[in-house]
Parts: sequence; structure tokens; C-alpha cells
Amino acid sequence: MQTTSLIRRAIATAGAALIATSVLAACTGSDSSGDDETLILYSGRSESLVGPLVERIGGTIPVTAAYDKKAAQILEEGDRSPADLFFAQDAGELGALADAGLLEPLPADIVEAVPDAYRSGTGSWTSTSARSRVLIYDPRQLSSDDLPAGIDGLLTPEMRGKVGYAPTNASFKSFVTALRLTRGEDGAREWLTAFLANDPKSFEGNGPIVEAVNNGQLAAGLTNHYYWVQEVQEKGLENVPGRLHFFSDQDPGALVNVGAIGVLKTAGDKEAAFDFIRQLHTPETQTYFATEVGEYPVIGDEPLPVEGLPTLSQLSPPKITLDELADVSGTDKLLNEVGAV
Repeated sequence: MQTTSLIRRAIATAGAALIATSVLAACTGSDSSGDDETLILYSGRSESLVGPLVERIGGTIPVTAAYDKKAAQILEEGDRSPADLFFAQDAGELGALADAGLLEPLPADIVEAVPDAYRSGTGSWTSTSARSRVLIYDPRQLSSDDLPAGIDGLLTPEMRGKVGYAPTNASFKSFVTALRLTRGEDGAREWLTAFLANDPKSFEGNGPIVEAVNNGQLAAGLTNHYYWVQEVQEKGLENVPGRLHFFSDQDPGALVNVGAIGVLKTAGDKEAAFDFIRQLHTPETQTYFATEVGEYPVIGDEPLPVEGLPTLSQLSPPKITLDELADVSGTDKLLNEVGAV
């Protein structure tokens, strides 16, 4: 299983590289043919995760992808953006575009394909997969009895200097937005201030946090569940020391966020763009998100490929809507005020 998974990922990376080459021509204007029939996809999701999907769908719906894109770029480009679709790693970014009036309303069949909790209430964007915030921990340093039910347990003297976080990562920022929504601005500031005073370790992203826990360099870290699932898929459970702890009781640390997609109002062929989204909701693609990415499918309740993990319906996220995660700028402001970034 380990060898097969590694081969699949190598193929995925190679395919993504080919896509990136064609995208460079499409998005920089070096291709003078001006093929208006090809969709331009801006993707905040990485090539290694979604490149194979784009390549497969591109066999029936011509599409080129530009990776490492952010909502901020589309907001700056406005009606000059060459993008037809934006594939975000985070609901908040699409919410920001929706608030700016840049997204085309989606057809009813696309909207209704996904449960209410995992799509925009305005029908402006929809999800493709879901991920849960978790605490990854090293059982060699922390026993299961040491693990808190919620994020307030990370503020104790026993957890001082033991927890990693990625302050510039979009998923951490969405967690902070959820914290603001559930506890108010003052409550969120209070928690962040206490958290920073407890000497957490800052990392550039979720991957390094998972690596540090597995290497025994860190006792625990705030991350997304699927990074660990990918490690287990590649190396086998017996070779991955870290374990996952899911927060409970609608704690802000139990936020369930989504990979999501929307169509820009400036899209040249909106019907083709809608069809692209429909392809992301097929059973084959939803299974791909579970087995290859390690994320939860948003259609159905398919279990993840690692035994013992909860299904999507068994999670206990905070009672907020994903549309409410749109205030990314407010979260950036708070993080700067408390010195988290």
C-alpha cells in the first residue's frame, strides 16, 4: 500500500507540473492564440492535491490552472481578472469574494448537491471536500489523559512550550475567525493573548507541525486532520508516531472548514465553469478526496481510509456558518494587534 501510494503521488506531481507549464502560457499572455474556450482556474489548493483532478476534468472541459492564488489577487484584479473559477482552500476567501460581489450565483442543482452546512447560504460558492481542525500529539510525550476537550486546555502550565501553530496559514486564520464569532472580539483577544503567553512554537505551515510532532521535536500542534492521514497512507500507521485528537462540544478548535469553489462574474463561459464544478461533485471525485487527499467528502458520509477516525457527521464543530468566515481582514487585524504574526 505504501509503495502504491507513493507512485500515485509521483504521477500526480508530474501531471501537475505539466498543467503548470500550460497555465503559465495561458495566464501570462505568452500564448497568443487567445483560446477563449479554455477555462482559467485560479487555485489556492496545491498542485499536488488537485492537479490530477484538473488534468482529468480537462480531458472533457478544457481548463488550465494557476496555483498559489489568493482571493486578494482577484479582489485587486476586479473585472480585469483572467480567471473564470477560484478553487479556494478556505471558505473565508470565497466569502470575501462574495461580499465584494464578484461571484456568479450557482445553478440550483450545484447548490443542492451539497448539505447546507458546507455551502454558501447565498448560493455564491459550494464546497468540494471538508477538513477538521485537530490537535496532533506525540503519545511519547502526552498521554490521551493529558488532552483537553477544548482549546482552553492549551493555556495551562502543563502545556507551556509544547504546542505548535502556524499563524500565517489560512486554516489557522479561519480558526481565529471562528473564535471571534463564538466568543466575541474581546474573548478572542483574551484567548490569543493567553495562548501566546504560554510560549507556543510558531511554524510556517501545517506540514512542518506534523513533521515536528512525528520527530518528537514537538509535543502537540494545531493543524488539519488530513496532513496526518496522508502521512499514514504513505508510511503506514505503525511508522507515524503522532496521533490525532479531535476537540469536542462545538469548541472553536473543532472547526470544520472546506475546500470550495466559485465562478467569477467575469467568466467568459459560465456554463462550462458550472460543468467543471459538477465534475468535482461526482462519486469518483468525492472518493478521490477521501482516499488520495485524506479529506472528508461533502456528498455522502464515506469514512476516511484510516480506521478509528470519526466520519464527517460525527464531528462537533462550532455553531457558525461558513459564510461568516469571510471577515479575513478583521482576523488579520486582530492577529497583528496581539503580535501573533
